[in-house]
Amino acid sequence: MIAERFKSIFSRSRAGEPARPRLSPLGRREAEGPELITRHSAGLEQFLLYIRDEAGLTLLDLGGANQENISYITNLGHRLASEDPIRSLRQGRDDVPAEPLHPSEIDAFLDENLNYPPSHFDGVLLWDVLEYLEPRLLNAVMDRLFQIVKPSSCLLGLFRAQEKAYRSPFYSFRIQDAHTLTLVRRGMLTPVQVFNNRNLERLFHNYDSIKFFLSRDGLRDVLVRR
Repeated sequence: MIAERFKSIFSRSRAGEPARPRLSPLGRREAEGPELITRHSAGLEQFLLYIRDEAGLTLLDLGGANQENISYITNLGHRLASEDPIRSLRQGRDDVPAEPLHPSEIDAFLDENLNYPPSHFDGVLLWDVLEYLEPRLLNAVMDRLFQIVKPSSCLLGLFRAQEKAYRSPFYSFRIQDAHTLTLVRRGMLTPVQVFNNRNLERLFHNYDSIKFFLSRDGLRDVLVRR
């Protein structure tokens, strides 16, 4: 049933679907960053279609624990584990480290945030976490994610559309309904890297399918099938 649902989701041509409602764009300079944004998310809608008719799935949220996501996912009959890798990276810093981390630091990061057995998760809410990982750490995280998710699992990521990374608001992503996210500002950070579509295809080259959803608010929803 899961495989059939994925075939349906990834065969649809949804790219270019406008966000509703139209809202303040993300990635503005520090003084202009809004405290809270509500946005339509076509990627979230498709992710939830995948889990809607299943029972007892195990999901991972990399945006930190919040009651909205816990309640929404558990009300669907699933389990949700929450991790906060951005908080781990900062460790009292004003920003995330952009320089290469020592292998021991990478191992400690994986043990703290992604220490799960193989094929443990049926889906992962990545949000925008991957943009804040320096390349060596990113590679290690991608390897670990591939190990801990099941075949045919689904990953949802959000990526900035602008070409340059600069210090801007970062947010907690909270599910309001089947196609709406509320973004609550957590502070200011500088993305370590910005991905275009070709970069993302390379990043998820081990996965079966990748789907892009365009919006008008400076973010791209990306849905990936393991």
